[in-house]
Amino acid sequence: MIDHFPGKTAVLTGAGSGFGLECARIGARLGMNLVLVDVQQDALDQAVAEMTAQGAQVLARKVDVSNAQAMAQLAADVQARFGAPHLVFNNAGVGAGGLVWENSVADWEWVLGVNLWGVVHGVRLFTPMMLAAAQADPAYRGHIVNTASMAGLLTPPNMGIYNVSKHAVVALTETLYQDLQLVSDQVSASVLCPYFVPTGISQSQRNRPADLAAEKPTASQLIGQAQSDKAVGSGKVSAADVAQKVFDAVAADQFYIYSHPQALGNVQSRMEAIVQGLNPPDPFAARPDVGEGLRQALRQA
Repeated sequence: MIDHFPGKTAVLTGAGSGFGLECARIGARLGMNLVLVDVQQDALDQAVAEMTAQGAQVLARKVDVSNAQAMAQLAADVQARFGAPHLVFNNAGVGAGGLVWENSVADWEWVLGVNLWGVVHGVRLFTPMMLAAAQADPAYRGHIVNTASMAGLLTPPNMGIYNVSKHAVVALTETLYQDLQLVSDQVSASVLCPYFVPTGISQSQRNRPADLAAEKPTASQLIGQAQSDKAVGSGKVSAADVAQKVFDAVAADQFYIYSHPQALGNVQSRMEAIVQGLNPPDPFAARPDVGEGLRQALRQA
């Protein structure tokens, strides 16, 4: 756990908006050094200006987290400027929907590239730096937080590509936690599983690379986008609320971080079905109107 944040260094991907930006704001208030990473230059510039105005020491980099070489250069830059970070928030993410067989290869490469490979690179590059710092200094404490989703614990329909990416992040982070427990008492990990929170992820297409350009959206993808916009836009829990939960969890060495614990009933139903060998339960049992609306929309498309 990290119980003293001033003077510590935080690396935050997706720092230009949503959870990354709100965590950067908390880090600045706490007197942390900040490494701000985003693929959108104007959003990154605004974040840098804001954090610098608060007196934070900032290193900013425009990086596509799916790019191994770019992430390796980021890690080298962090080491050179601040040394090993204390908090790494592998947060950058994109959203995509549609019936799972309608997603193109480019869709899969884009979503898995950011949501999964971005986390893989963050874990692969920064964990050894943190473990080396821990070995050199008994007082060092480090923590890695990976952003997954409640979609990493559930399998809601019409968003399979996103579900797959986030299930992988949950599995990766649980394994990272167990691996760290074997080798160090000074570095730990958490997984963030937010539900519907207004963050900008539903407008992810704005940052989609040209070489992975989307094909004309299918009817199911348009329906999924509309549903996502409505659900995310109506979220009652703010990104700032979730960011505070992240820092509270890091201080308490709490692994699972939920924005909406009330959604765990669906997770319990899914796990009970797995244990009992039953077919997957109705994901809309609590909101049959939503399920019927989606069914009708898809069958009429």
